[in-house]
Order: sequence, then C-alpha cells, then structure tokens
Amino acid sequence: MKRFRIFGFHLDRRALILEHEEQAHWNARDRAQHRQNRQQLLDELACEFGSDFAEQKLQSFADLGAKPISIFAFHNRFLDQIRTAFVMGAYYPALTAACALGERILNYLILQLRHDYKGTPEYKALHRKDSFDNWDMAIRTLEAWEVLLPAVASEFKNLRDRRNDAIHFRPEVDTNDRELALAAVKNLEVILENQFSGFGSQPWFITEIPGEIYIKKHWEEKPFVKRVYLPNCVHVGPQHRIESVLPWKISDCEYASKEITDDEFVMLRTEANAQHVAEIERAATKPKPGRTE
Repeated sequence: MKRFRIFGFHLDRRALILEHEEQAHWNARDRAQHRQNRQQLLDELACEFGSDFAEQKLQSFADLGAKPISIFAFHNRFLDQIRTAFVMGAYYPALTAACALGERILNYLILQLRHDYKGTPEYKALHRKDSFDNWDMAIRTLEAWEVLLPAVASEFKNLRDRRNDAIHFRPEVDTNDRELALAAVKNLEVILENQFSGFGSQPWFITEIPGEIYIKKHWEEKPFVKRVYLPNCVHVGPQHRIESVLPWKISDCEYASKEITDDEFVMLRTEANAQHVAEIERAATKPKPGRTE
C-alpha cells in the first residue's frame, strides 16, 4: 500500500527575483512587494558576498540563475562553494571545481552501484579500483548499466570536454575563464537537475499528485533509485498527513497487507487530500465557542 515520498530537497530560487522585471500592468501593491523583495535580496547578497564590486557580483549571481532542485547529497555543499567562487570572481577555480565535482559524481555512482552489477562485463574492469579518472570509461559504464539518463550522459560528455580544455594547457583559457566557468557550471547543474532532482518528470517519479512526488513501485529495487533516492524518502501510505515541517513530523495509519498499483495509490491519495481539504474548510466555517451570530 505504501510508496516512498520525497520530502526534502536542496534549492535556492533567489535569482528568479532578479529575472523578473517590474511590469507596467501590476497594481501598486504588487509593485511595492516586488521592490521590497528585490531590495531584501540585494541586502542579503551584500552580506553574503561583500559590497566591493557589488554590480559585478550581482551580475554573476544573476547569470548563474536559480540553483537546481536536488535531493540531499554531498554534491549540494560543493555546488554552493563553486557558485560562491564564481560570484566572487574566482572564475578559474570555479571552472576547475565544476569539472572536479563532475568527476567526483561519476566516481560516487560507480562505487555506490558496482556491486549491484557483478554479472556485467563492465564490473570486471573496475571492481578492484578505488577511483576513476577516465571519464569515457565511467560514462560508458553508467550508460551500460542504464543509470544515467540520456540527457545527463550528454552533459557529462560536454563537461568532460571542458575539463580537458581547463586542465590541459589552452592559451585561450587566460582570456575567457569567466565564459568557460559559467558554461561548466551550467553543464554541472543540468546533470544535477536531471539525475538527482527532487521534483520533475524523471521516469522514476509518480507526478500525478499535485505538490507531491513519489517513487514508482517498479523503480524501488533499481540500484540507482534504491541507493541514492530511497534514503532521501519516507515510506508512507495514501492516508498520511504532514503534522509539521520544521522539524518534519508525519502521521500515518495501519494498512492492509496488500499490493496496489501506482494508479491506485494516486487515486487513494487524491481522495485523502480532498477529504483533508474539506475538513479544513469545515473547521474554518464552524462557529467558535462563545461566538454569537
């Protein structure tokens, strides 16, 4: 009866405030709110990155855009450091760090998953190694194991090329380090947004329930989902309720020992959500004690 639901993920959407310009058709209230949000963000960025070269830093922050929505994992902390380096104007460190993190993710996936693929030809070539610096081999292996989504494999290849240009001597890196760094960070973030997303159209997600993401039943035992996603999830039934967010507190009930399809889970969860909304609406309209109409 139960499915694994993703409750927590890492994100930073502040850059979207900078992307949205004030619109002529907005009313006075919306204009004031937009200006307040923008000024609050500018104050936050000044505290976070310093006021020196503020315009340059603001442009770099805007160019990076919103951070991808990602499940909790080691890469989020390192991505924060890479983005900070870029905003601070440390473009070459940001470039090389983005490439290094890409390689670290490849290593992480192979080391976490290889024992699930002992019967494959790829396992024989790497089961004794503790690290891997051959990107082509790593990407081919993860493709053969059907771990990487096609778009992710393509972005890893793009990032591989940027790594080779950055690490091996190329004179042009001296003059376009910002451009190269931004491109590398974007490659990396596409990888994270697609392969490690906490919300989206990935094939392992149940997406039919508004505002809620679950893992499809037949994906639960696939090594990538089992070892990377499930530790970020809570096993819940269709009647569960969120009692609090900080900290997370979830209540649930006992269920019959039976299997249901993903479509049946969606139907039951949708009905439970509708019932919960109706209860809230009834409680809101119920006269309070001591109140006279």
